[in-house]
Amino acid sequence: MKKSKGPVLIDLDKSKSDKAQHTPASAPPVPEVVDMPTGRAMQTVAALAARPPSMLGRWFWRLLVALFSFGLSLWAWDYLNALIVRNAYLGYTATALVGLFLLVCLGIIMREVTAFSRLRRLDNVHQAALGAMASGDLGAARKVADKITQLYSDRDELKWARERVIERQGEVFDADGLLGLVETELLTPLDAAARLEVEAAARQVATVTAIVPLALADVFAALTANLRMIRRIAEVYGGRSGVLGSWRLTRTVLTHLVATGAVAVGDDLIGSVAGGGVLSKVSRRFGEGVINGALTARVGVAAIEVCRPLPFHRAKKPSVTSLVQRALTGLFGFAKS
Repeated sequence: MKKSKGPVLIDLDKSKSDKAQHTPASAPPVPEVVDMPTGRAMQTVAALAARPPSMLGRWFWRLLVALFSFGLSLWAWDYLNALIVRNAYLGYTATALVGLFLLVCLGIIMREVTAFSRLRRLDNVHQAALGAMASGDLGAARKVADKITQLYSDRDELKWARERVIERQGEVFDADGLLGLVETELLTPLDAAARLEVEAAARQVATVTAIVPLALADVFAALTANLRMIRRIAEVYGGRSGVLGSWRLTRTVLTHLVATGAVAVGDDLIGSVAGGGVLSKVSRRFGEGVINGALTARVGVAAIEVCRPLPFHRAKKPSVTSLVQRALTGLFGFAKS
């Protein structure tokens, strides 16, 4: 088939109309790439606290402490003997000071042991309450109620609530009703105090992350604020923990959160935070502050569940959204959603 050798016709009107249609004004907008906040500080804190120590690391610190204690003991012995030889009064005075120092160290050790026993007692009551709820055993529920009233026997602010529970528990003939009575009367004011601690910690972490530009300052603030928050929540529910107890409790809470994926920043968390996505467009530091505050609230809710002697039954578990809104409303100038 032969090709035609005629002239090639170009429609100028159509080309002009196409050029008129494809102008910079008619071009589609460039999609906006928003670097969403990830909560780097809280992610780092969770990774550091939840990471299990290796066996080699454990033996390293054990041997280091043993060698340091052995060397310190030898130095103290030689130092005291030299003082006694030089001057008996100086030697005896130094010996008395060392003895007082050892007594203080013994008191610190006893306080840590007592703190661990308190935390263990809370956990035992929690497990017994779960068993009583699952089986519906009224006798087991009465034992749990007695343990909880005894646990708060030295709290003057709960005196009226304890008397009310003791007065009314004979009128309740089912396990759920009895544990619900204990939860309503005794644990409701403690839940309110624990929520205030969570809100304060979330506000502090968000403020430091948004305002302080120093490297690792947000990580340090998040770590200290979460340690303080978990220790105070334990104190609210009767588990006054020491330094080692607070660290162990923090590891337990964060390990649980990492295992369940609750420390990961997802769309549900960003959507639950009032204005978190909008703030990230205005200032990444503000967005990071909001997300770190929300993750701190998640840690606080988990700490409440761990430290609470009863699981949430009649009372409603604190919501991360409500905690963050109450803690951060007005902090960065955004309104509640």
